[in-house]
Amino acid sequence: MTVVDDLSRAAVETTDAHGRVAELHAVRAQAVSGPSEKATEAQHAKGKLTARERIELLLDEGSFNEVEQLRRHRAQGFGLENKKPYTDGVITGWGTVEGRTVFVYAHDFRIFGGALGEAHAQKIHKIMDMAISAGAPLVSLNDGAGARIQEGVSALAGYGGIFQRNTRASGVIPQISVMLGPCAGGAAYSPALTDFVFMVRETSQMFITGPDVVKAVTGEEISQNGLGGADVHAGTSGVAHFAYDDEQTCIAEVRYLLSLLPQNNREYPPCVPCSDPQTRRSEVLLDLVPADGSRPYDMAKVIEEIVDDGEYLEVHERWARNVICALGRLNGSVVGIVANQPAALAGVLDIEASEKAARFVQLCDAFNIPIITLLDVPGFLPGVDQEHGGIIRHGAKLLYAYCNATVPRISLILRKAYGGAYIVMDSQSIGADLTFAWPTNEIAVMGAEGAANVIFRRQIAEAEDPEAMRAQMVKEYKNELMHPYYAAERGLVDDVIDPAETRDVLIRSLAMLRNKHVDVPSRKHGNPPQ
Repeated sequence: MTVVDDLSRAAVETTDAHGRVAELHAVRAQAVSGPSEKATEAQHAKGKLTARERIELLLDEGSFNEVEQLRRHRAQGFGLENKKPYTDGVITGWGTVEGRTVFVYAHDFRIFGGALGEAHAQKIHKIMDMAISAGAPLVSLNDGAGARIQEGVSALAGYGGIFQRNTRASGVIPQISVMLGPCAGGAAYSPALTDFVFMVRETSQMFITGPDVVKAVTGEEISQNGLGGADVHAGTSGVAHFAYDDEQTCIAEVRYLLSLLPQNNREYPPCVPCSDPQTRRSEVLLDLVPADGSRPYDMAKVIEEIVDDGEYLEVHERWARNVICALGRLNGSVVGIVANQPAALAGVLDIEASEKAARFVQLCDAFNIPIITLLDVPGFLPGVDQEHGGIIRHGAKLLYAYCNATVPRISLILRKAYGGAYIVMDSQSIGADLTFAWPTNEIAVMGAEGAANVIFRRQIAEAEDPEAMRAQMVKEYKNELMHPYYAAERGLVDDVIDPAETRDVLIRSLAMLRNKHVDVPSRKHGNPPQ
């Protein structure tokens, strides 16, 4: 007979109230300590924390309130009737992060390998329903081996309930998945439905079919980390938004992310006191961004100069690097920043960059985060692979996301803004509230060289010195259609500003737009491009 059974029988035999209370504390102690010290040591030997240790790192000290701590499964067969640990392998409850309510569930790998059974799933369903009702973020600390095979389809159906609630909560409360162990098969779809996915190198993996199945079907041999490790999903697949070397750093960054998000879609993100002066001039921007459009530079340094104290959190930092998506603050208020990155692929838009930016724009719009777009884009990436891969369809995702967004939207054109990519990157014509430009801006259908080759093809071909004629025509085109004030003269840019005053201009503009309201057509939902 197990310790748990002994405690349960003793509780029934005890009639004195003091004895019952003492028994309660013993049962709770058993639930908190877990299956055994040996199981805890095995977890630590893998470089992994226990579920409760993770919750302690995530939440403010002493704030955790556990739900259904004494829940046990009722399954029979395959030896399960003789093994009924408290919690059933998942710890659920709520607490606070920097004083704000956050709901959490954490798989306990020490119990059934964190596998999901019927009771396990019902606990998760309950805490998800509570988070939606209370209007507070939900964080899942994932470390489970998938569905509990011994419980059959009853366990499998539990995932359906989780997926349905992930979808219902989408755009209503922030959902964050923290991968701290294996996540295979259908279980991987819950993190994919959430807003952010964090992973820890070496200890966490995500895949639909594991290495053994891949080898059996395709003959390819690959390790678990090579197939679905943190670096793969952070840099190649784009499944993970963040990847870290250890659990402590990872969970600390989850806390930081939560500090930048609102509790739900009816609130604004938290505003904090700011010691960085609003009117601080950034003279370094004049030298940081070369006037020559063919010279690269690091857009991340531009963002550092603009945001409060140079601090921001980049999302999907290692995936689709030709576009930057980040959360930062201006004068204490949270903003979302979408920016072309000239240091990677010259800042062009391609399939992955379009998808990355579109999802981020949707996130910001869902949670009342104003969007600032920094443009330096020469166009969409040309190529057979891009066209056959559906660049039209994927580029339309970004266009749809911007056009659909109702939060304050400000665009700033630093340098190049060419063709369809200029329109897609929140131009005034698709609804940007304000559009500013630096004196180094070049807004046009295409670059001057390409335009001259098309418009003046005959003159160049018939000239005695074609190269001299081409240079002359390029200069003429620039003077006529690409000077810094051409778009401003036609009302397509609200103002041409001194780069050093960018921070002040953005902050004043955001203050004006804070109470922006948009009446949208009544509809069930849109049908965005897929």
